[in-house]
Amino acid sequence: MKVKTALLFLIISIISCNQQKKHPIEGTWKLLKGTLIENGDTVITDYTKNISFIKIINSSHFSFLQHDLKKGKDSTVVFSSGGGKYTINDSLYSENLEYCSARAWEGNNFKFSYLIQNDTLVQKGIEKIENQGINRINIEKYVKINK
Repeated sequence: MKVKTALLFLIISIISCNQQKKHPIEGTWKLLKGTLIENGDTVITDYTKNISFIKIINSSHFSFLQHDLKKGKDSTVVFSSGGGKYTINDSLYSENLEYCSARAWEGNNFKFSYLIQNDTLVQKGIEKIENQGINRINIEKYVKINK
């Protein structure tokens, strides 16, 4: 009986060691609000009305998808996507954009501070692409859509 108990304990220990704990940032996130600040101008976009944007983060990569909610049938037509690898160091989330439908954005690295509270993720950082003249603060508020 002691051998069976010890063997069961050993098996449970091995299984537990092999399961990596997921980082809280992993999952699927729906963008609720985006704020862009550039040259003193602020543009706030509500992503709950005419546009849908999700970000999917797994253990090593992120991706995002955005499209209009009118199925491309009016002047609000938009579709964009991208993704790549990311790293996390304390409260710094850094995306290396390897693929993007806006091809000039590919190969750039964007660093964001981030905060997760319950099912809400807020990330804030500077998006800078010198050859495109882009230098702005980007603040995004997401809600987790899978637990």
